[in-house]
Amino acid sequence: MAYATVTDVQSRTTRTLSEAEQTVCATLLDDAAVRIDATETTASDAVKMIVSCNMVIRALGNGDIDVPVGATQGSMSGLGYSQSWTVSNGSVGELYFSKDDRRLLKLANKIGSYSPVQELTGVTE
Repeated sequence: MAYATVTDVQSRTTRTLSEAEQTVCATLLDDAAVRIDATETTASDAVKMIVSCNMVIRALGNGDIDVPVGATQGSMSGLGYSQSWTVSNGSVGELYFSKDDRRLLKLANKIGSYSPVQELTGVTE
């Protein structure tokens, strides 16, 4: 079950989604919900809706073929037709949690460790 609708995504972007993009958007919203649920988060439905929209908007792109959504660095050239982009979190067109999404879902900055030796000795603290 998706946490957001195509209308929610459309209201957060400056471009109009085509019919084909709306179909893809609905599918991606379902996929985003599965990824969010897999994190076992206790975030509110409002937060899950915002994160779902963010993920799908990044995956759909902004309609500008020159600059991919999520690019942190880029360069262009003129007549040599050179172009280069660095995307920090995931690939363009891929559903992923950004640093802000992880913070909203309360998944950020979790530091911990696990020692299988503790199970063998019975020590848990």
